[in-house]
Amino acid sequence: MASAASAPPTSVNLKRIVAASLIGTTIEWYDFFLYGSAAALVFNKLFFPGSDPLVGTLLSFLTYAVGFAARPLGALVFGHYGDRLGRKKLLVLSLLLMGGATFAIGLLPTHATVGAAAPVLLTTLRLVQGFALGGEWGGAVLLVSEHGDAKRRGFWASWPQTGAPAGQLLATGVLSLLTATLSDDAFTSWGWRVPFLLSGLLVIVGLWIRLSVDESPVFKQALAQAEARKAMRTGEAEKLPLVSVLRHHWRDVLVAMGARMAENISYYVITAFILVYATTSAGVSKQTALNAVLIASAVHFAVIPAWGALSDRVGRRPVYLLGAAGVGLWMFPFFSLIDTGDFANMVLAVTVGLVLHGAMYAPQAAFFSEMFATRMRYSGASIGAQFASVAAGAPAPLIATALLADYDSSTPIALYVIAAVVLTLIAVGVAKETRHRDLTEVDADDAAQPTAAPTADAHTA
Repeated sequence: MASAASAPPTSVNLKRIVAASLIGTTIEWYDFFLYGSAAALVFNKLFFPGSDPLVGTLLSFLTYAVGFAARPLGALVFGHYGDRLGRKKLLVLSLLLMGGATFAIGLLPTHATVGAAAPVLLTTLRLVQGFALGGEWGGAVLLVSEHGDAKRRGFWASWPQTGAPAGQLLATGVLSLLTATLSDDAFTSWGWRVPFLLSGLLVIVGLWIRLSVDESPVFKQALAQAEARKAMRTGEAEKLPLVSVLRHHWRDVLVAMGARMAENISYYVITAFILVYATTSAGVSKQTALNAVLIASAVHFAVIPAWGALSDRVGRRPVYLLGAAGVGLWMFPFFSLIDTGDFANMVLAVTVGLVLHGAMYAPQAAFFSEMFATRMRYSGASIGAQFASVAAGAPAPLIATALLADYDSSTPIALYVIAAVVLTLIAVGVAKETRHRDLTEVDADDAAQPTAAPTADAHTA
């Protein structure tokens, strides 16, 4: 018999939970992607002047990568307290940190004003962004996963994932509008600050919605059970979530990290590096490149829930494997289409790439949530996802730009993405299917047995 905590919520309540996670995640990704786009377009000139244009871009992307370095720390801190105090409190904090750092970037003095202090301040705020985002993702997807019912968990949990393309769409759309209406001098002088300052208004909206939702019922139940066990076991301290994850779920952490390699690397090559490649190698304007990403991001947003729904029918692994293999096969056609310099071909290249990426990204939320026990789920999902980002998404634009500078060819970049795809195919290929698991049954006691041992149907809802 299902517990009250695991009973499906009302449609209205679930939609409010999804909206809170989606809007907050959209704002956080808007802030994060805004930096990536600005790094490719203006930060190399404003904060790293005097360098060769491509070298300046490399330095700019280096500060971009620094934000990823802070993600694991955010995953550890937010995961720990999210498993101890609840998902909602930590999600509010992550939104405040990310929004505050982004707003502050819009007020930063440039190198021309304060010299070397400018890139130092920029890097510091980028670290705050990365720290906040490291804790955001796990909490947002868990809040939805733990409210929803098992039969449609893939679909509902995929909605916070649409925050990434929604944030990309919003950030790219604002930048595209500004670059279309302002001269290059005006955009470089002050126009680039506008989207960063807009983050302050978005955070107010996000906080209002996020504060209105309830804590996860699955977490409340697990917390009550933990308190009951603690009362019966006088003097026995509860293990830290991180210790429990590394003891009981280390295989799942490795699977999650491997699964992220192709998804993370391909995404930043397709959406961030393209702004460099298209303008330097394909000879198109930055406005054209931005518009291509803008259109493709809209399609990406639309297909993610569809991929999530498909994972509820056929499983997380088949959909994920399809996306990974598809991205690997698409890399050479991707660059060939961009090399034509034709806008329609560029839109096709980015759109197909993001549609295939969505097949990995959509089931990821439910897949990772279903791997871990409730009282270590925030830590486990966050650690697996964010530690991988240091090796995957963090250096992806940097490595791609360096390969372009060294070889003046897209071939090494395509092979780089394909190598990541191979790692993901191996990781997801050896993982167990999780779509039938009841999150309330995967408790801390069950976690003592590795998930590689039982079949997926052992936890049928």
